[in-house]
Amino acid sequence: MRYIGGKSLILGKIFDVISDNSVIADSVLDIFSGSGVVAEAFKQEGYQIITNDLLYFSYSISRGTVCLNDVPKFEYLNIADPIAYLNRLDIKNPDFNLDDCFIYQNYSPNKNCKRMYIQNKNAIKIDIIRKTIEQWKNEQKINDDEYFYLLASLINAVPYVSNIAGVYGAYLKHWDKRTYNDLTLEKPQIIKSSKINFGYNMDANDLAGKIYTDLTYIDPPYNSRQYLPNYHILETIARYDNPEIKGVTGLRDYQEQKSLYCQKSKVANTFSELLNKLDSKYVIVSYNNEGLLTTKELTEIVKDSGIKSTFKLYEFDYRRYKSKIPNCDDGLKEQLYFIRKK
Repeated sequence: MRYIGGKSLILGKIFDVISDNSVIADSVLDIFSGSGVVAEAFKQEGYQIITNDLLYFSYSISRGTVCLNDVPKFEYLNIADPIAYLNRLDIKNPDFNLDDCFIYQNYSPNKNCKRMYIQNKNAIKIDIIRKTIEQWKNEQKINDDEYFYLLASLINAVPYVSNIAGVYGAYLKHWDKRTYNDLTLEKPQIIKSSKINFGYNMDANDLAGKIYTDLTYIDPPYNSRQYLPNYHILETIARYDNPEIKGVTGLRDYQEQKSLYCQKSKVANTFSELLNKLDSKYVIVSYNNEGLLTTKELTEIVKDSGIKSTFKLYEFDYRRYKSKIPNCDDGLKEQLYFIRKK
């Protein structure tokens, strides 16, 4: 999944920082887990993983992938291959009422909607699959692990048929060729581990201090761009709560999910609170030199956050999201702050 600020390209740098500082750790908290790519990388290296994200769709992805150590068995469903079964669901099945298909009614062109996020056939398929997963859960035919495994598969499949440039803040005015493909769920890849992993769906500052991990990785929003408006359809698919929506894009209300890290007047105090509350021996912070906090400001926050020893700042060139042109004379620099708290 293409994700704003995704860290797949700097995974090697993160592990270089760990090696450079001779970090000895068993457990890792990825407190802004997003797409889960960093948590997956840490799990692959043998760490116990705790993920967290305020957005429910992000939580659902990690809960149904990183937090599992084996592919669920679906013992009570009596369907040999649930993913294949969901892919074969017939969108013309009369048992499914299109009036109750929220994604089709609100994000695909029909007599009541002009939005062009998803082609009709795929929008209906999303609704039918989502309703089926929820029905299985309500009938207790699947447990929580199985539920989130299937939900993660659906969420990860949607971007491949979505009529967007990268995020859901707007839809394209003409159908992209990918939208003509059939929505197809894939089996999530599960990394085997003997360690018990956990997932949380909380505000990062509320979770901080409530659990101990050897290492915490922090990858907060860098600018004023709120994440939920850019992924609102995925959030609605994950929750499937038929929210009230508004505007050209059909945006759901996100007041309770606004991040203080995206607000210039509040980000400094919020960051300081997080670092002070964290119960970890080591902390690695991802940021860049064009964020709401300047390098000097974030450095001072780190220094004033009760850290017992000095920290190290690593900088390297990085291509920005959706643009090759930097805003500052030095160019865009991705930053990794390594902190030893204890």
